[in-house]
Amino acid sequence: MAPSQQAKSSKSARGLLTGLAVTACLLAGLSSARAQAPAKRPPAAPQATTPVAPQAAPQAVPGFWDPRRRPERPDLSRLTVIRFLTETDYPPFNFTGADGNPAGFNVDLARSLCEEIKVSCTVQMRRFETLVDALTSNRGDAIIASMAVSPQLRARVDFTDPYYRVPARFVSRKDAVMPEIRPEYLEGKKVGVIAGSAHEAYLKSMFTDAELHPYPNDDALRAALRKGEVDFIFGDAISLAFWINGTDSGDCCAFSGGPFVESRFFGEGVGIAVRKGNDVLRQALNWALFRVWEKGRYTDLWLKYFSVSPF
Repeated sequence: MAPSQQAKSSKSARGLLTGLAVTACLLAGLSSARAQAPAKRPPAAPQATTPVAPQAAPQAVPGFWDPRRRPERPDLSRLTVIRFLTETDYPPFNFTGADGNPAGFNVDLARSLCEEIKVSCTVQMRRFETLVDALTSNRGDAIIASMAVSPQLRARVDFTDPYYRVPARFVSRKDAVMPEIRPEYLEGKKVGVIAGSAHEAYLKSMFTDAELHPYPNDDALRAALRKGEVDFIFGDAISLAFWINGTDSGDCCAFSGGPFVESRFFGEGVGIAVRKGNDVLRQALNWALFRVWEKGRYTDLWLKYFSVSPF
């Protein structure tokens, strides 16, 4: 969905979103308690509950804008067209539609932003690794391709505010779903995670009493949960949401607990990249992102593309 190579969420910083494809203070639609900070005096662990099927669960739509920090409308008179660059094949964020034209969450969001700013909009699809060079050489004005903000990329481009984040979540078998997960609840539990990932680093730092089981890839990790070799797996919630709702899971599993969004481990979020110093376009896009969210159009797009919420 989810985005240089170390900046791509799905392939590095934004996680391992296979086949298919958003800090806590920015999650305006979510309670800060869902960030699940460890408690000094833990209560007793809750009993496993019988989960509702993911398709029937209430959809959680994240909010990344604070209504108390409404951006001022910038001077848009200098903008006449925005040439968006996006990735060729990263569904459901970017893909080629049945009519041969660019489609996906990012593409629809770009068009909504242009409608809000009232300018013409083009969307050009390119290989992900060529996007930054295309932007800096003026072959486009903005990159909307699930590109994760990173210090390395900030040295080359400027970013808007995040328009989504890639949270981390636990998944368990459906007969062992827990409504809340804290470090003390997983003492002695077997937790699968991708070896060498930011998710493994987070567990080692925060869930010190869990029994970690590292796996080399997503397929091995998910198979371990289906077979009951581990009690939980922990990883990229966007990727896991599509797996839970897909045929590969065999309807075995569901999310346990809420999202973890610690930026030190899981990044600053995904933003729209513009050329260095292009404050006119960056501010216009920030204003338009807020307006699209405020009017409910962001929510409509989210519900269109995410049948099981990563949040």
